Amino acid sequence: MNPITINEIAEATGGSLICGKDDAVIDKVSTDSRQVGSKTLFIPLKGENHDAHKFIPMAAEAGCRTFLTANKEATAGLTACNVIFVDDTLKAMQALAKYYLDKIDVKRLAVTGSVGKTSTRDMVYYMCSEKYRTGRSMANFNNDIGVPLTIFSLDDSMDIAVFEEGMDHAGEIHRLVDITRPDVAIITNVGISHLENLGSRENILKAKMEIADYFGPENTLVINESCDLLNKEDIHEDYKVIGVGEKNNDYTVSNVCDLGEKGIEFTLTVHGDSRKIFLGVPGAHNAINAALAIAACSQVGITMDQAIAGLGHLELTGKRLALRESRGIKVIDDTYNAAPESMKSAINTLMNTEGQRHIAILGGMNELGVDSEVYHREVGDFAVESGVDLLIGVEDKAKAIVAGADEKGGNAMWFGSKEELYGKLSGLLKSGDIVLIKASNALHMDEVADKIING
Repeated sequence: MNPITINEIAEATGGSLICGKDDAVIDKVSTDSRQVGSKTLFIPLKGENHDAHKFIPMAAEAGCRTFLTANKEATAGLTACNVIFVDDTLKAMQALAKYYLDKIDVKRLAVTGSVGKTSTRDMVYYMCSEKYRTGRSMANFNNDIGVPLTIFSLDDSMDIAVFEEGMDHAGEIHRLVDITRPDVAIITNVGISHLENLGSRENILKAKMEIADYFGPENTLVINESCDLLNKEDIHEDYKVIGVGEKNNDYTVSNVCDLGEKGIEFTLTVHGDSRKIFLGVPGAHNAINAALAIAACSQVGITMDQAIAGLGHLELTGKRLALRESRGIKVIDDTYNAAPESMKSAINTLMNTEGQRHIAILGGMNELGVDSEVYHREVGDFAVESGVDLLIGVEDKAKAIVAGADEKGGNAMWFGSKEELYGKLSGLLKSGDIVLIKASNALHMDEVADKIING
């Protein structure tokens, strides 16, 4: 982070300096009192259950000398510190992030979508890094807190910043793009994640389209036209729209070959020019993600050759179809998140990976609304139709996955908890098995993968 003065912080946040020197500087922003230093701005956030203002004394003891606060009493005992009073520390942090991002003046790309946004963001980052000094969202920092923290990790030596922008409710992406103001944006798809909160896929589409709320003629939106709700012809705005898909789009994906654990191959055709591309990460769905990234990066001067070279260095964030192996058992750890389409795609990857038996250990998918049971049953049905040798469901929502498999005559069993499964794993798995583990991140099914690997 570039240094900024206390005066700049006060002006950007609309706060007032209670004490301290307005010409002092900070070069780091933290919301964690355990990760502060003498030039850190500590921002205590207030949540539903916890108020981090109580950690201000701890941060001061650790050497922190600059604080935002919405509670004057929380900083009353501080000496030789810079204290800025604001009405709301989260809103102040967002305002400061917006100010700082404008100050360092980088080109900005943003990615949203029901599934695939983190993988696509990673692809954009590696492609842009072939030509530019590039920064990106850390981990899955894609919300009201994570996006500002990502911004504070950037500096003016960077040419491009890549942001991931997520949401649970309408209006959240709008707030994020008010801060980031992307030049180019991608919508990977409109699925059924958050259907429980938004009520319909049409409402999810409206929420995702908020990523273009501040767009004008100089901006570009890249969309996945293979998704039934995303179509260039339906967007009547003054910004540029690029369509990516599998049927005569601006960027057309064809001949997708799932090579299982080895990755995928596909053909990408742009303006009549076709290129065969190998991607060394699993999952046929990543062909569209890669094409979306290539299309977006073309708008900031990345050539096709540079984009393909970037894909050659790609390392995906988190546990997304990550292959692990122990005692002759291969584990496909895809426990970062789950939705019906990504479940099915992961099962396809499982079936295209060499192994004596193909086993799927699946947990539930969250926020699918009133038809959640139907979607879970469809996954069980799909697993059996795909040829999965053994399907194991874990915890409540996975009962419906197992029920769907049972209806198709599949070999399936259900466990009420991960702990209940652990006692049976040694008898269920053997050398030569290939095992897919997938569920919504909140279920922490990565612990099952660890248990199999570590024994």
